[in-house]
Parts: sequence; C-alpha cells; structure tokens
Amino acid sequence: MQTPSNSVEVSQQNIREVLEKSLQHPVLFYFWAPMDEASANFVQSLQELAQQYQGAFTLALLNCQQEQNIAMQFGVQTIPTFALFSQGQPVDGLSGPQSVDAVKTMLSKHLPSQDEMNLIQASELIQQEEYSQALSLLQALAEDFQNKPETKLALAHCLLETKQFDSAETALQHIPLEYQDNYYKSLIAKLELHQQAANSPELIALEAEFSNNQDNPKLASELAAQYHEVNRDEEALEILWSFLKSDLNILDGDMKKTFMDILSSLGQGHPLASQYRRQLYSLLY
Repeated sequence: MQTPSNSVEVSQQNIREVLEKSLQHPVLFYFWAPMDEASANFVQSLQELAQQYQGAFTLALLNCQQEQNIAMQFGVQTIPTFALFSQGQPVDGLSGPQSVDAVKTMLSKHLPSQDEMNLIQASELIQQEEYSQALSLLQALAEDFQNKPETKLALAHCLLETKQFDSAETALQHIPLEYQDNYYKSLIAKLELHQQAANSPELIALEAEFSNNQDNPKLASELAAQYHEVNRDEEALEILWSFLKSDLNILDGDMKKTFMDILSSLGQGHPLASQYRRQLYSLLY
C-alpha cells in the first residue's frame, strides 16, 4: 500500500516514533485488517481526509493482521477502531464502522477549525512573501475571523504588497488601539509613502492639464502611465478604458499596449485586472 504524506503505516520498528509525533500534533490511529473489507475500503477515505487537513494531524494506519502484538498492546477488540492521541496520550476514539463525517466530528473537538488552519497557513505564506496566495486564504475566512484585529493586520499587509492601497487603508482604519504595535506602524508607514508618491506636484500638474483637455488621448495616456508608476492602477485603467472602449487602435495601438502592460503587471489573479480583461474581451468577442 502506498502511503501519502500526512499518513504513516505503523510497525514494531516505528511505533515509538509515531507516538512521539503526538507530542507535537495529534495522531489518529486506525486499526484495520485486510480480512475486514469495510475497514480496508475506508483507508483511502481517511487518507484523503488527512490530506484535506493539511498536516493538522497524522494518520497512523495499523494493519492488525500484520501487527497483532501492537493491536493487543492497544487493547483493540473491534475492527475498525479509531484512537486519537495528543501529547502522547489517548484523548478520544471510535469503535466499529464510521462515516467520514463521524470522524470529522471527533477531530473537530481536538483540532483547529478549517478557518484557524487557513489563518496559520496565510501567516506562513506572508513569511514566504507569497502575498497573493495568503490574501486568497484571508479573504475566504468566515466573517468572525476576518473581523479579528490580527487578521485585519495580515490582510492589510497583503493588500499593500499587492498594491491594493485603498483597501489596505480601509483595513488599517479599523485596528483597535491595543493592536497598533510596531507591525501596525510599519504598515502605516508603507501606506503613507505610497500616498506621498501618488500625490507629487508633477502628478497634480498633469491632472490639472488633463482636466482642462479630457479629449486628448496622448495626455490621457501620459497621465495613466504616471498613475501606474505610483500604483494608482485603477485610475490609470479607468482613464485608458474611457478611450479604448470607443477605439481599440487609438494612438496607433500604443494606448492599448499601455493598458495591457498594466494588466500584466497586476497579474492574473488580481480582481482589478480580471474586471478590465472581461471588459476588453466583451469588445473583442
């Protein structure tokens, strides 16, 4: 039998090591036997469940026909039997055939919830500077988790790094005073740097010139390029699209190229890029 990650086949050689694993995180022992078809068939379902929990527990598979001595040491009298160990001690168990939902219910009493695991994973991704992936996990959390100050700080961090500055500012406005530590201050500083660059005198002058000549595509393209340089991409795309929706080949195609370059820089998963790609495709097709 091939054993995927998060699962281990128990034997006399590794039983001590497997029990020691439960000192770090829970281990679910599953006592089964090939002669019992129902217990044998359930192995794959448990392996898939262990994969879904992404390392929150280790599945320890014990073939009672091959390892009768271990089964006797555990006092197993029924096949299948489930025994959950934590901190080296049995904390819960089930006896006889069970559904996957029944096993989940037992695990839920002792394991972090899916939202808690996703929050932990998002924190790890932030440490690895995988901000887009972390952001997806954070935005999928239940509302009560999203309202936690530590979640809002992580969310603001990811929004800043993915250049969604307005959303980041909104998240930072709702951080309680007791959470306004050095981490919070570093995020505020990063936001303020962006705001200063995004409102330079040169840019303000170009905005004023365009406001007096809003039908000038060359001026619009210059302003959009300046907006993009200071990460004001939504405003850049809005200006470009106001011209492109009427003529995709305006400025001999240069404006469309600028538009596509901004979309590419935002990346495939960015909501703003997705929105404007859909609008572009609606014209093309």
